[in-house]
Amino acid sequence: MHVDAAIRSRKSVRRFLPKSVPKGTVEAILDLAARAPSGSNIQPWRVHVLTGDAKRAFSDDVLKAIEQGNDQHQPEYQYYPSEWFEPYLGRRRAVGFGLYEKLGIAKEDRAGRTRQELRNYAFFDAPVGLLITLDRRFNPGSYMDLGMFIQSILLAARGHGLHTCAQAAFAGYHQVARQHVPLDDAHILACGIALGYEDLEAPENSLQTPREKAASFATFHGYEHTGA
Repeated sequence: MHVDAAIRSRKSVRRFLPKSVPKGTVEAILDLAARAPSGSNIQPWRVHVLTGDAKRAFSDDVLKAIEQGNDQHQPEYQYYPSEWFEPYLGRRRAVGFGLYEKLGIAKEDRAGRTRQELRNYAFFDAPVGLLITLDRRFNPGSYMDLGMFIQSILLAARGHGLHTCAQAAFAGYHQVARQHVPLDDAHILACGIALGYEDLEAPENSLQTPREKAASFATFHGYEHTGA
């Protein structure tokens, strides 16, 4: 797959087929993603791969923690701003409204919205779940490295005919994760990633989120002097 096609076809898939992904394929994706750049080649990431009973047990314990409503489950970093502002608030709302519209869940249907949100913690039924971690002793520059590594996973998956969904929702359940994988105390659980084959019949997978054109977020300097 050409890199342009991989980038354009990448999307957040929220329902997967019950079709297994071979260990060798996952290893190939991670080996390729490890070519992502990082400052001084420190490669600050770690990955825990969950499938089968291991994935189910982890997901079950996360759901139990949610049912208990324990406030101890909080992410170790702040993903979103404390107060939303435009144009970002509008974009966020548009994605949420678009997803629930595809699923036929009315705005006032709180139970339906909650059921869909909880599907996050089953990795949207993907056969493979990845937990991505970062050593907390690093500074914000390493978060840039981690983001490039995560994006590389998502694109490498497309090259193997697979789809993904990056899920920051798991970040709050690092204590649960530590009960299931050897997650070092020095590491922050940054996110999960669902990995598998897209269910083409699922309405939520038809959601296409828009992107701004370069003219709206980039300024160009010097071209008027080059004639290019």
